[in-house]
Amino acid sequence: MYFNTLDHLRQQMYGCFERSRDALFNVGDALLSESQARSLPELSLSVFFERSFPSVYEALQDGRINTERLRSVFVQALLEGKPTDEPIWLGIDSSSMQRLEADSSRDRGMIYVPNMPHATKPVSVGYQFSTVMLLPEQPSSWVGILEQRRIGTTQTAIAVGIEQLRALLPLMPGRRVILLADRWYATASFVCACHELNVGALIRLKRHRQLYRAAPPRQPKQRGAPCKHGPLFQGTRPETYGPADAEWEGVDEHGKRVVVSCWTGLHFREAPEVEVRVLRVQRQAARDSKRDPRESWFVWTDQGDIPLEQVRTWYRKRFSQEHGYRFRHRKTCSGPRHTCANRTLELDRGLCLQSVAAGPTSRSGGSASMGKQAACGHPATGTSRDAQHFGAGWHTGQTSQTAWKIARMAHRSG
Repeated sequence: MYFNTLDHLRQQMYGCFERSRDALFNVGDALLSESQARSLPELSLSVFFERSFPSVYEALQDGRINTERLRSVFVQALLEGKPTDEPIWLGIDSSSMQRLEADSSRDRGMIYVPNMPHATKPVSVGYQFSTVMLLPEQPSSWVGILEQRRIGTTQTAIAVGIEQLRALLPLMPGRRVILLADRWYATASFVCACHELNVGALIRLKRHRQLYRAAPPRQPKQRGAPCKHGPLFQGTRPETYGPADAEWEGVDEHGKRVVVSCWTGLHFREAPEVEVRVLRVQRQAARDSKRDPRESWFVWTDQGDIPLEQVRTWYRKRFSQEHGYRFRHRKTCSGPRHTCANRTLELDRGLCLQSVAAGPTSRSGGSASMGKQAACGHPATGTSRDAQHFGAGWHTGQTSQTAWKIARMAHRSG
C-alpha cells in the first residue's frame, strides 16, 4: 500500500469518528505501541498518545464512532483495485479470548480453549468473537478484517455471523461472493441465510450430519399428511449414499489419487425448501488423522454447479484466516509471546479499536493517529456504559492502586 493511499484511508476514517476523535485515535495507536501496558493510565505513556492519562477515560466515555460509515470505508479500501470479474473470497469463523482476572468485566462466559495439557478441561472464562475476513487468492497470512463483533452470552456464533453478512454483502453489489466456513456453520439457519443473501458458501460438514432427499410425490388416495422429507443421507451410513450425481477423479500435488463425489437435491430437516449439494473428497495421500482426514465432507449452498476439481483448492483458502490470526499474534507487538497475543486481541476486540498506522494526519489543529472500530455486539458502541465496563476490565480485584499511582510507577519504570 502506498503512503498516499494510506493517508487517504486515514482521513476517511477520521471522518467516521464523530466525537472525541483525536483521543480515540491516540488510544488506538497507544494499544499498538505499548505492548507492556497493564492499565489504562499506562497507555497514556505511549509516544503516540499526545494527552494526559485522563484523556484515555474521556475518549472511551465520550467517543462516538459511525459504525456503518466506517464499515463501508474499509470494504471499499480492501476491494479497491480488485477486478470485478474475480470472485470475492470471504472467511467467517469465531474465536475466543481468555479473561480470567477481569472480574469486573461484564458478560463473560465459558469458552473453549484448544491445545490444553492432557487431562485438563479445555474450558475457561472470557469472550467470544465472530470475524469476517477478506481472503487472498493465494493462501497467505495477509488478510483483511471486514467485520468483527463480540458474541454475547445470550447470542450464538451463527446468529452473529448472519448479522455480519447482512451488513457486509449490500456493500458489494454486482460481485460474486464465495464464503468459506468451518463445520460449525453447517446448520439450517445459516444455509437459509446464505440462500436469502444469494451468496455461495462452501462449508465443512460433519460426517454424521443428517440430510434428506426430496419428498416423494403424494400417491392417489393416500391417507394422512404428505411426506415432508425423502430418504435419509448420512456420511456415516454408506447404504444411504446411492449413486453420485457427479464424480471427478485426479491426482494431487504429490501424484496421489483424489476422488470428489457430489450428491444433489439434498436439504436439512429444518429447511426443506433450500436445496444443497453434498461433496465428499477422498485423498489417498492423507494420514487419516483428525487433522489430516482421508475423507472430508462439504456442503455447497449455491444452486450453480461447483467445479469438483477445485473443491480442495477453494477450501484451502480458508486456512489463510488461521494463518492471519497467528501472524497478528506474533508480529504486531514486541515482548513475550503471551503478552503479544493478549495485546493484539485486546486491541482488535476488547476496546474495539484497531490501529492502522502510527502517524500524523494532514489537518489543521495538530496531529492525530488513526484507528478502526470493529463492530461489537453492544447496542451502541462508544456509550458511557460500554466505556465504564471496559475500563473496569483493566482494573481487576487484585489491583488496589489508584490511577495516579499506576501512571507514576509506570513513568518511573520507563
